[in-house]
Amino acid sequence: MTWASGITAEHGEDHPGARRAGAPVARADRALSAPDAEWHAVRMEPFVLSNEHVHLAMPTAADVDRITELCQGAEIAAWTTVPSPYTRADAAAFIEEVVPESWRTGRGNTWAVRRPDAPEGPVLGMVGLAMDTSPTPEKSAEIGYWLAPEARGEGLMTEAGRIVTDWAFDDEGLGLARMVWTAFTGNWASRRVAWRLGFRVEGTVRGFGVQRGVRRDAWIGTLLAGDPREPVEPWPSAEAGDRVGADAGAGEPAPRA
Repeated sequence: MTWASGITAEHGEDHPGARRAGAPVARADRALSAPDAEWHAVRMEPFVLSNEHVHLAMPTAADVDRITELCQGAEIAAWTTVPSPYTRADAAAFIEEVVPESWRTGRGNTWAVRRPDAPEGPVLGMVGLAMDTSPTPEKSAEIGYWLAPEARGEGLMTEAGRIVTDWAFDDEGLGLARMVWTAFTGNWASRRVAWRLGFRVEGTVRGFGVQRGVRRDAWIGTLLAGDPREPVEPWPSAEAGDRVGADAGAGEPAPRA
């Protein structure tokens, strides 16, 4: 697999706009502090990640109507931080401003999810990373995703998450030391994907998430570079109501459209 090319380092970029399609759970305590000026951004040109199971590429203007349709769905609105009601203008701003800016500044990476046999077909979901801007050489990012109703239950988002995490931890990718997953409590579909990728759920933090101005409890999971990328703890069948077949239903906050 070929990773990104044309990577350059820079500092001091402005934080991209808040409205990201699939962005991590919004939190009031994520405000950047003064030391953020010392954070070294790694910017790169958008690129494709693909294998025999999934095709990931930056969303384009041709995807605006499809993203609008999907983000107006009740489940995506319930579990992510996308605007609600969601409008075509929201999708256009996401495609034209937020996604290119995050790539340009090195603050994040967002890909549209498609099937490998239909790389120009309709968007089936979104997956993205948001960089932690703490001034430390041990880099960290937060993953987030959502999936269209008709694509759920096939393992498609697990494959998308796997290819993204493999690239992000690779020294030729982002060279991350850690990845974080967050989801509002009760989002078992998102948790199922994180569990399959090897994330260890550290617990529930009360009021950790902010969704459209309202605080919500959230789960937090972590995955370190040296961790196995497979389940490392039992699936909580009793608590989850034995939802073993779900695959990233509405998703959780990470690319916010």
